[in-house]
Amino acid sequence: MQEALSPAKATLLAVHFAAISDIDSFRQHCAEYSSILGQELLLRIILTHLPETLDPSTYTPLLQELQDGGLKTLPGGKNHEIDSSSIDSLSEQQALRKVRKLGLLDLAWPDAPTQGHNDPLTLFLFHRAYIIDRDTGLINIIPDLLLPFAKHCDAITTWLLTTILPLSRRNFEYHPGTGSPLSISVFEQLSDPAAVQYLLSEISQDNNIPGSVGRDLRGLLGPWFNNPARWSGVGDAAKAPGWAYFLQWLTTQASRSWTVAVQAIEEYNGPADIDQGPVTTAPPQNSQFDHLLKSYLRAALASAYSIQESSLDGLLGTWQILRRVQGLLDTGELASLEVEAEALPVMSGLGVILSKKNRNAGDLRSNLLDESNEITSPNPAACTMLRGLTLSVFILKNLGALYSVRTIGEMVLLQDAQEQRSEFLKVVRLLSNNAPRDDDAYWARARTGILWLHSWGASSPNGNQGIGPFGMVARHDIDMEMLKAMLANNRFSLARTIYEDATELPLSADHIEEAVLSSAFHAFDNASNPNRTRGGLKKCDDITMAFPRTLPPTNARIMRMRALITATHGLSSYRLVLKQGEPFTPVVLRVHSDPISIIEKVLEQNLAAYTRVGEFVEISKNLVIAGLLTGSKMSKQEDDASTQEAATSIAEKRIVAMCIEAALHEDDFETAYSYVISRLGGPASTEQDPSIRPVDDHWSWTSALKAGQYVRTQRSLPPTHLGTSSGNPEIRHLEQRLECLATALRIAPASQLLEILKTFRRCEEQLDSAIAEEAAKEDAWDAVGDVRNAPGSFDQPDPDRMYPPRNITASASARQAEEAPMSLFDLSRATARIASKNFTSLSGLHSGGALSPATSAEPSGALDQARVRKRDQLRDAATGTLVSGVGWLIGANVTRPANSDETS
Repeated sequence: MQEALSPAKATLLAVHFAAISDIDSFRQHCAEYSSILGQELLLRIILTHLPETLDPSTYTPLLQELQDGGLKTLPGGKNHEIDSSSIDSLSEQQALRKVRKLGLLDLAWPDAPTQGHNDPLTLFLFHRAYIIDRDTGLINIIPDLLLPFAKHCDAITTWLLTTILPLSRRNFEYHPGTGSPLSISVFEQLSDPAAVQYLLSEISQDNNIPGSVGRDLRGLLGPWFNNPARWSGVGDAAKAPGWAYFLQWLTTQASRSWTVAVQAIEEYNGPADIDQGPVTTAPPQNSQFDHLLKSYLRAALASAYSIQESSLDGLLGTWQILRRVQGLLDTGELASLEVEAEALPVMSGLGVILSKKNRNAGDLRSNLLDESNEITSPNPAACTMLRGLTLSVFILKNLGALYSVRTIGEMVLLQDAQEQRSEFLKVVRLLSNNAPRDDDAYWARARTGILWLHSWGASSPNGNQGIGPFGMVARHDIDMEMLKAMLANNRFSLARTIYEDATELPLSADHIEEAVLSSAFHAFDNASNPNRTRGGLKKCDDITMAFPRTLPPTNARIMRMRALITATHGLSSYRLVLKQGEPFTPVVLRVHSDPISIIEKVLEQNLAAYTRVGEFVEISKNLVIAGLLTGSKMSKQEDDASTQEAATSIAEKRIVAMCIEAALHEDDFETAYSYVISRLGGPASTEQDPSIRPVDDHWSWTSALKAGQYVRTQRSLPPTHLGTSSGNPEIRHLEQRLECLATALRIAPASQLLEILKTFRRCEEQLDSAIAEEAAKEDAWDAVGDVRNAPGSFDQPDPDRMYPPRNITASASARQAEEAPMSLFDLSRATARIASKNFTSLSGLHSGGALSPATSAEPSGALDQARVRKRDQLRDAATGTLVSGVGWLIGANVTRPANSDETS
């Protein structure tokens, strides 16, 4: 039996066993000297000298014995021999001095949350935990220290659950080795929002561990927030700043990394969802947590509106949030998003939300967590609103348009008609661009979906107005745009099925007409080839025939459209460039201020195109029918017959004039001459009637004048046949010029006659000179061929009695009686003298043939009568106009009918 130790040495030996972590010897020694080593002294020795790194499980049984009544020696001699060598050499005085220098720590920790529990074991446990954390940072072993004593004191249980467990899990279990772990003391000094931020700081969207977000919320936030001091008596989230921060954190995550927010809401059931681990506590108070649960559901709805991701995954995340909220509210289970989109359910019960649309639209942009925000209120109406918005975004995404739930929500609540129409048209354009080819079923579903977006399936007192994102767009406008899109994508059969063959037609005939013509114009304006069998012009042609019963070919506007197509197609066989590097496109014809002038470009850029005057005249007629030359274009009201007739006449004259000038430019005078005679010349009486002649027809007489002014050169194309005209090409050319000038005189306005007459006179002089020259040549030929110069010739008759040569030409015969050229004044006098003679107009003569002589009382068979000169016939044919134009020169009475005998 060991000799009894003094209190000083007993104390020193206990300190020694604690310092070397010999728990068995410490226990046995303390049990033997329990009268000396009381509970408080032993706890202070352990607190001061037992190494902090020692596993608490090795000494917590000792602490439990102390709690249960003190240490006792083991029965039956199970005690082992105590090694007291560490104090045997010490004297009593030395032992006392060492005891006084031990510096044992007090049991109380200044900032420990003992909450009035001052028993030594409670104080020891708090102090021991702080020292372990401070000196080693091994906060993960503190739960092993405290857990055996959880039932000893509520303060220990609360502290373990709300502080030690979350901090230990965050630093060592959930996110080991991340960042700089905070000590218990520093963590406890944080404000509630800062503490929540620290606990959740390692949650990231890059965390691919399934369930990790929910794990952190249940294992970190849940235990931390289970401290009644943090939520006791809360009336709203603002009175629990830590909880309020979490709700804000959740919505912020939704806007920044929505996958974290969706995962959190999927895996976390709210404030009552706590992972207490080995700690057992009473369940939370239902009344308080029920209010916090509603705030959590509000934050979940707010998170759904905060997701800005427009991808399908983001939309599915929003749908997951909605399903989760409805599940927690116990308001019914939702099917998958795809199934709901197929069913297109009715969105009802939104009257309260829609009645305060302006206020709620503002709440949708901010204040999502406010108690007064009806959009995020955890009730069936708010869930229905989010359901309708999410389905709308999904349907729009399938049509190729990407939106966020919040954007569509603003469209619904603001009800801005202009914005909704703009977005609707954007969706239709995207639909046209993204729709698969030859899939009528897709287009039918698209139309059904867009109509649902108008009303959300709900009926409205105003049939044309709905509650959906396109509710402010008139129902018939939606169908008209859908019809246009179908026509633009060649879905003619489907369009007829819906808009012409259905029992209840969505559109009236007038609306269909507007849609068809708008689509036709769009196809026409975007066509790059003027050929009606290709590209946009073919589509335009097909569109005009899409509704044969509603819009038959006799429809005035359809006729105009088809005339425009025909006119455009008429230009497809020609090269035409209006600007350098920009080939002609159909839209230019439709928007051009003077479409006829385009034909002039065709004539300039295509050699010998003027020979196809008939085609160009036909093009001009179609332009008139299309309304491009009358100013009416595609209006519903058809032009009257007189307007069309006048426009057609002017257009034809312009075309002929252009072809004449083009022929002259290419030195094809013969063609130009034939056009003047056959197309510009007409009955003199008609052409001379000012009431019939268009007052603005300057093209005809100008082109006739230009033909009359044309001077034959070596580049001039030779005539293809002479007929009965002069064999002398110069004389023939001058005679044709005179005919052209005579036509110009008949159709020109009075103000231009003098200038034309000057040209006429110069041409006449040139003709006289040519005739004289030809006569001289013939005389010289006759002289060379005189029979008197032939060998063996007989005596010749007297030259005075010699007969005219038998081969003398008609022109030479006429020249024998030729008179001197007339002056301009003489021509005017002659004009007045024969004004009453009704000469046949030159246009009635055969091209290139001899002109018919004027009516005469003398027998046509009198050979000795001088033949009327061709130039006189030309001159006389112009006199009808000259009487009225220059009659003042001779004082002629133009109102009194001339007597055919009054000639002088």
